[in-house]
Amino acid sequence: MLQRLKINAKIAILSSGIVLFSLLIGGTVLVGTSIGSSEAELGRRLLVTARTVAQLPEVARGIGDPSQYPAIQEAAERIRIINDVTYVVVMDMNRVRLSHPVDDKIGTVSLSADEGSAFAEHTYVSKAKGELGTALRALVPVMNADHVQIGVVLVGQLLPSIGQVLQTLSGQAYVILLLSLLFGILCSWKLAQHIKKQMFELEPHEIARLLVERTATFHAMHEGVIAIDKDERITIFNDKAKQIMKIDEELDVIGRPIRDVLPDTRLPEILELNHPIYNQELLLGTTIIWSNRVPIKVNAQTVGAVAIFQDRTEVTQIAEELTGVKAFVDALRVQNHEYMNKLHTIGGLIQLGNKEKALDYLFEITEQKEELTRFLSERFKDDSLTGLLLGKISRGSELGIAVAIDRQSHLERFPDRLDHHDIVVLVGNLIENAFDALQPLQRRQKRIVVSVEQDDEVLSVLVEDNGTGIDPAVRERIFEQGFTTKGASGRGIGLYLIAGILRKGGGTIRIDSAPGEGASFLVSFPMKSAEAEREASSGLPESPAPNGFPPPANL
Repeated sequence: MLQRLKINAKIAILSSGIVLFSLLIGGTVLVGTSIGSSEAELGRRLLVTARTVAQLPEVARGIGDPSQYPAIQEAAERIRIINDVTYVVVMDMNRVRLSHPVDDKIGTVSLSADEGSAFAEHTYVSKAKGELGTALRALVPVMNADHVQIGVVLVGQLLPSIGQVLQTLSGQAYVILLLSLLFGILCSWKLAQHIKKQMFELEPHEIARLLVERTATFHAMHEGVIAIDKDERITIFNDKAKQIMKIDEELDVIGRPIRDVLPDTRLPEILELNHPIYNQELLLGTTIIWSNRVPIKVNAQTVGAVAIFQDRTEVTQIAEELTGVKAFVDALRVQNHEYMNKLHTIGGLIQLGNKEKALDYLFEITEQKEELTRFLSERFKDDSLTGLLLGKISRGSELGIAVAIDRQSHLERFPDRLDHHDIVVLVGNLIENAFDALQPLQRRQKRIVVSVEQDDEVLSVLVEDNGTGIDPAVRERIFEQGFTTKGASGRGIGLYLIAGILRKGGGTIRIDSAPGEGASFLVSFPMKSAEAEREASSGLPESPAPNGFPPPANL
């Protein structure tokens, strides 16, 4: 039943209960304090009354003289009425009552247990339950002219019961209770409305369902997702993010400061910038990723930031498909066109009866292709790079551009930080840029030279052309993402990808160019990573060697 109630009703009921409980506790304490204060004041008043009776001449003279007992009763009653107390009792040293509001009690012996100290010259106030009920009593000794105790005066006042006290306060209590409940319910309802508005008018069970669905969705995503609040504490860290960041999947990082989990993070800067950063390449240790970082805003206020990222390996594979697979398809199309022309030539020679020339031509072109394929296969120990170069040579032939491979080129293995995806993207984009620089020219000889050299220390890739060259005004911007000189047909991604590969492999690039004369790109990578060299030498950590590029941002 309670689970079906809306949050407004739940908060109103809870607040009303708290108000009632608070009133009960507060009222109990208040009544107890009030009764205690009243009893203390009553005790002082009773003591004054008892001392007054003890000092009356007729009392001091009458004790011990039976003929004076009526005078003692009369004086005690007069004082009782004047001071509005329940009873005034005068006793001799034998505890015989000489005065009492009830006439039948006069002459009887008092047996109250709390009166003993009064017969030893002590003055005090006590609470006792007597024949008429619980009373507060003041006891004062009676002294004669020689300062010898001759009796005791007892003045008592019946105390009201708790019910009687509450009955006297019932009118005020009802008003206070009603006003408190009305105020509590009104404030509770307003608070519930405010809370529900902040929760986008959702009930708690709806929020719980959304949280479970959101958590499951984030963990099912193939991208890494990290989110923080405005205090830089982690609110989302899905399984894929832990995998990419190499964080133990069993470790609970929710609620921890992001800088404690990722010390070199740059996600908090989004809180300061207050604008998104899309498609940025970031370095996480030795892993390069693509990241989108976006501020989280609620009612136009930035309340956090979220980063969505992928391992760059997947992007590299896509880039390879764009630069390599596409090139292979183009190469097949070129070769098909080339072989069709050659078949037409052979067919024409046969029709003319020049069978020997046809055979010689066939052997010549076959040997050329076999020799090129054999050379590339022997010098380059990676099929992807071999296929890429074959495709680029054929592509150049179709465009009227001679693509020459340096005969000294060779590649046995890749540098520690790089793989065949990186080399394919690097070489493919450099050659494509050379094609773009040569195609607009009306030049008789268009030439591209590719050289790949390797030793135990360095891998060098050289691509040079005799194309348009690079304008000095744009040379500093060619590695920026999205920057292109090709107009609407360009995407500005090729050299940006190369810059990422240089950062990943700790490489350097040297560009020599003169407008109208061509350009030369020389890229060098150390075969061993800085970490491997440190382990081989001293095992001490050290920063990677500079490569001419600003270090990529870390997430």
